[in-house]
Amino acid sequence: MFDISDISRDSMMLTGGFSQKGYDWWWHSFTAHEVKTGKEKQFFIEYFLCNPAWGQDYPVLGQLPSNQERGIRPSYMMVKAGCWGPDHKQLHRFFGWNKIDRHDTAPFRIQAGSCFVSDDRIMGHVEVSKETAAKHPEYMSDSGNMYWDLKVNKQISFNVGYGASHIFQKLETFEMYWHAEGMKTAFDGEIRMDGKLYIVDPATSYGYSDKNWGKGYTNPWLWLSSNSLYSEKLGCKLENSVFDIGGGRPKAFGIDLGRKLLGALYYEGLEYEYNFSKPWTRPRTKFKVSTKGDFIRWKVWQENRDSVMKVDIRCRKSDMLFIKYEDPLGHMGCEKLWNGGNGEGTIRLYAKQCNGLVLIDTLSVTRVGCEWSEY
Repeated sequence: MFDISDISRDSMMLTGGFSQKGYDWWWHSFTAHEVKTGKEKQFFIEYFLCNPAWGQDYPVLGQLPSNQERGIRPSYMMVKAGCWGPDHKQLHRFFGWNKIDRHDTAPFRIQAGSCFVSDDRIMGHVEVSKETAAKHPEYMSDSGNMYWDLKVNKQISFNVGYGASHIFQKLETFEMYWHAEGMKTAFDGEIRMDGKLYIVDPATSYGYSDKNWGKGYTNPWLWLSSNSLYSEKLGCKLENSVFDIGGGRPKAFGIDLGRKLLGALYYEGLEYEYNFSKPWTRPRTKFKVSTKGDFIRWKVWQENRDSVMKVDIRCRKSDMLFIKYEDPLGHMGCEKLWNGGNGEGTIRLYAKQCNGLVLIDTLSVTRVGCEWSEY
């Protein structure tokens, strides 16, 4: 079982050692439609916090050469907002730690200026001029403006189990933690970006929301997720299904555990999980990612004692961007982290039987959130 809601894992985790060297972020992505044309567009919004122990009234930016020379670590709340497609962009707004109003425990709530996030609402505004973006590369930002006001309804969870439990959080066991409280999320509200108004309808938002925290980033870094699925077996769109895969090369107490992924498919109420932290399910994973040509292509093969899931996704590079983060030491957290929301492909789900594999269904997948980096 993985569809287990646990809003305590959405609480802010930057205590203990993570307060000196740690990050915590809440990610949201979804589909909207432009009011004027009806055209579909994919958006993302993220609230990123790091290193409260180094906090000031102003944001401390690790990418500033003066801070790097003095070994000063970044400390701020960064609000990241943007879109995918040919005109893709990411916009950043920063706040000093002492300017953030927070309720850290469940249900969490964080606000700074006009920017707000909780388990059931996100609001905010980011605006960066061309001159500011060019003058301040440490902002890691494109230019533009975006406003949003959205209700958030997290419907299906991917709870990875004891690997992100309270005891392993306190021990700071893993380099990077993950919890997807809303791997299927319905968003409701509106977006205004660069003068264009978009409506976000719960029925067509195809939304996703999760949370990561830790001291560093996995390398390689892989993520795939969508709840825009069509069943070839049933001949219809699936209204109660979603898949989510993430990971790369986890580390526990600094020990490299090898190339591993966490994966889940919620298939019309049936749960198929591929989780390396649950050895009794006999999980195995293989993956290969190609960056040649005009597309990024992910091929992931996962199995447990009862089933096999084969995933083949691709996303056009021109629709993607290199998403940018600092790590808690002030270095660019990863090199060329491809990030997109317009992936498409297929999932083939098989049952294991004594005479071999039996195909359960082939799913056509669109609007896939996707990431890849290896360096």
